[in-house]
Amino acid sequence: MSLEIRPAREAEFAAVGALTVEIYVGEGHVHPESLYIADLSDTATRARSADVLVAVRDGEVLGSVTIARPQTPYADIARAGELEFRMLAVSKRARGAGIGAALVHTVIDTARAGGFDAVVLTTMPLMADARRMYARLGFVHVSERDWATDAGKPLTVMRLGL
Repeated sequence: MSLEIRPAREAEFAAVGALTVEIYVGEGHVHPESLYIADLSDTATRARSADVLVAVRDGEVLGSVTIARPQTPYADIARAGELEFRMLAVSKRARGAGIGAALVHTVIDTARAGGFDAVVLTTMPLMADARRMYARLGFVHVSERDWATDAGKPLTVMRLGL
């Protein structure tokens, strides 16, 4: 069966949250005791003010991403005219199959359809594979917009003009 990318269904919220926490904690991006774990796992709250998309094959959630519009609760960096995506997570067993790129392409398509000028994201130096994918897709580092977590971890802003 082919990969389907669509809005997450309520019945999938727990799987989305678990996958996101598994990837962010398991790969060392977020400390297991961080308060951010609550945000990563609470898909229901996220879905009320942002678009949560899933990549599904044979009924299994293999990836997800959250799309936030400017001046909404999940938009950390989006300025007017920019669509932001966050919390991209792809199952370890599905890596290399183009799922992350397919999710990001869907974000880009959503931005174009919505008349946005750009897509923005925040990433971390440790997210080397994701950063390579973003660069391949045309995202560029916007160093003057870089910032840090409350715990002091450096965060990198990348942007794709449309």
